[in-house]
Amino acid sequence: MRETHLNYITRPSSLNAKAPLLVMLHGYGSDEDDLFSFASELPEELFIVSVRAPYMLQPYGYAWYAINFDAEMNKWNDNEQALKSMDTVMAFIEELCLTYPIDKKNITLLGFSQGAILSYGLALKHPESIKNIIALSGYINEDLLPQDTLGKDFSRLDFYCSHGSLDQVIPVSWARKSPEILKSYGIKCQYSEFPVGHGVAPQNFFEFRNWLKERI
Repeated sequence: MRETHLNYITRPSSLNAKAPLLVMLHGYGSDEDDLFSFASELPEELFIVSVRAPYMLQPYGYAWYAINFDAEMNKWNDNEQALKSMDTVMAFIEELCLTYPIDKKNITLLGFSQGAILSYGLALKHPESIKNIIALSGYINEDLLPQDTLGKDFSRLDFYCSHGSLDQVIPVSWARKSPEILKSYGIKCQYSEFPVGHGVAPQNFFEFRNWLKERI
């Protein structure tokens, strides 16, 4: 197993062994402190790890992969960097399971925006290793999905997906395709929309927190 060198912060679990793990993946231009603001309001049995993405942006913030713009301000993703980040995060999760008193069969990903896009890809590529996914304000980038899904068992996966109906960063029409794609794999999914932009409304937080409480 290769070593990873990701910066992260943790909130220990109330359990001394077999703690369910929650891994937080922030959005483009943010850092590990962003989603960690949720930690104090989440179930105390969770071992929470908020991770900093590997690519530094100027003048501040970090990204899981580059977003490039042309002269007409069309943008496209660096999918090669995204796939590399997915491999890095998966190796990082394996390290966490060896380092901390974590139940490796009870792992949840919580991603926002670019972190949600990465979470979708990770879960569908490694369905045997992930249990729950909370995908906030993201969408499924099909270029990050495994080409061959024959023999993959998606039965353990359970998704909570949400989006702001007024989102001007990632169109809600992109997010609405995610439940259809997940259901085509036979994957459990709850999808919600809230009348906000590119962010997490309080009602959104309470809903996914309750959803998570029932599954850990």
